[in-house]
Amino acid sequence: MKSVSAVKSTEQISTVSHMLEKHGGEIYKDIWQLGLNVALRISDLLNLTYLDFAGGETITVIEQKTGKSRTIKLNEKAQTIVKQRQVLNQNDKYLFQSVGNRAKKLQKPLSRETVARKFAEVGEIIGVHLGTHSMRKTRGYAMWSAGVPLEIIARVLNHSSPAVTMRYIGLEQADINKTYDDFVL
Repeated sequence: MKSVSAVKSTEQISTVSHMLEKHGGEIYKDIWQLGLNVALRISDLLNLTYLDFAGGETITVIEQKTGKSRTIKLNEKAQTIVKQRQVLNQNDKYLFQSVGNRAKKLQKPLSRETVARKFAEVGEIIGVHLGTHSMRKTRGYAMWSAGVPLEIIARVLNHSSPAVTMRYIGLEQADINKTYDDFVL
């Protein structure tokens, strides 16, 4: 399996959003943007229902991978995405519901494979190894770039240690070398 990357610049994050909308529609752009803002694994993100957002500013998710309960504060961007999707998809159960005739009757979320394919397609167009983990990796990298301690990022991503987080978000020797130029004492 090919490793996917964090998107490391705000310009590239915006490009991914634009290209996902252009090549897949608004639903893929919304998955990308919400994923960036809540840092959930794709399986948990796709299984969100509108009922999960009844609490307003927070959601509580039982993570499929770990079985742990996690409460996430929804920032303004996340709340806006949810509200807009709800207005446009009033009869849907899932936030990211499949639109095929059969799936529509059964009310199923988009599959992880479908989203992974679309992300990989856009990644190939823009020259980034893009996948479903890229949203979490991008959020972690952005937090690290802004000076958030690795221990906090590890908690946000629900990692067992900061070392796991460092590998996950793709800290490279160039990132470490840059700190020597940024911090001349």
